[in-house]
Amino acid sequence: METYLEIFFRTVFLYIFILIVFRLMGKREVGELSIMDLVVFVLIAECVAFALEDVDKPVIQNVFPIIILLVIQYINSLFTLKSKKIRDIIDGDPSLIVRDGVINQEEMRKQRYNLDDLFQQMREERIPSVQQIDYAFLEPSGKLSIFLKSDDPLVLALIVDGYIVDKHLTIMNKDKDWLMNELENQGYSERINDIFYCCYENNELHVQLKSTGDN
Repeated sequence: METYLEIFFRTVFLYIFILIVFRLMGKREVGELSIMDLVVFVLIAECVAFALEDVDKPVIQNVFPIIILLVIQYINSLFTLKSKKIRDIIDGDPSLIVRDGVINQEEMRKQRYNLDDLFQQMREERIPSVQQIDYAFLEPSGKLSIFLKSDDPLVLALIVDGYIVDKHLTIMNKDKDWLMNELENQGYSERINDIFYCCYENNELHVQLKSTGDN
């Protein structure tokens, strides 16, 4: 009877504790979990399983690794919040799979993404033909983001967290010289590192500087 009571109280405690841990880790949909998130969640699940299986071991021994994982995840979130380069290394970067109705075979091979995967996600979005697609990006989560030719023009971020996104400039058939000239016209050419977000829309560059708290 004591064993069952121990399991009951451990289960309730771990349930509440894990809810708090996940709450502290921040909000993110299950389908948008990064590799880092997935690894942390799997390890936490293993720790909880050990805590429930071995009731003779003090629960703190199983809780302590979870706290360490929480600290690691928190430190990781701080670094990825400040640096796009670190985000790209840890979480990955979206890949352009289709452009103007043409499938990027090289990028599909690189991402080990086949035609069956593409067609399945097109069917899920009720898109019958690749020719209707203007842009299709394979997100780090594995989801395919599709923009049709009938949609509004795609607006790409050119600067994120002070980092110039060369890939997006290439997609727009622009280069760094063009971007620097546009920034200079608006007085931002010497403040790249202070730019939080920049995009080009309606033939105009839109710039948002970092807030004081981000500097």
